[in-house]
Amino acid sequence: MVDAVTNDTGNDDRLTKTDWIDQGLRTLASGGVGALKVGAMAEKLTVSRGSFYWHFADIADFKSALLRSWQERMTDQVIQDVAGKDEPDRLKYLLKRAFAARPRLDRAIRTWATEDRSVAAIVASVDAERIAYIARLLVAAGVARKLALARATFLYWAYLGQAIVMDPRHAAIPASALDDVGALFET
Repeated sequence: MVDAVTNDTGNDDRLTKTDWIDQGLRTLASGGVGALKVGAMAEKLTVSRGSFYWHFADIADFKSALLRSWQERMTDQVIQDVAGKDEPDRLKYLLKRAFAARPRLDRAIRTWATEDRSVAAIVASVDAERIAYIARLLVAAGVARKLALARATFLYWAYLGQAIVMDPRHAAIPASALDDVGALFET
């Protein structure tokens, strides 16, 4: 089911569920869960509030779809992309990709999780999946299985911590330095 929408150019486009989810993720990243207001998002999409209810039963259904999309895009798709790289380069590719991003959406979802137990459970599941995947990459790079989980957990903590660094001078490091950091965890 889709809605007819006339955009700024006068063209008739079809607004999809994905359009709403994309707007919701942008809204969540910029304003937090409290900004997820149907009317305000409809205005940004230049559609009526009814369009929202064409695609979602209610705001809870929408929020569930946002969380599923976040997990698919920010975990499942990343793992799939990394798996497509050559074996010796997978960990380096993941580090560069993770630390090059400015994780506003991840930060917003984690803030939401502090207020909602069901969201916290989903975030905990995503964290476990991400850490397990990093551990598998470390094992594939030659790290003993018994050491891989702790190292993966530490790398993940560094990724999460990067999001809260306020001084821009320390919010990123060069890609070449990430290779060096990755090598520390592979031995």
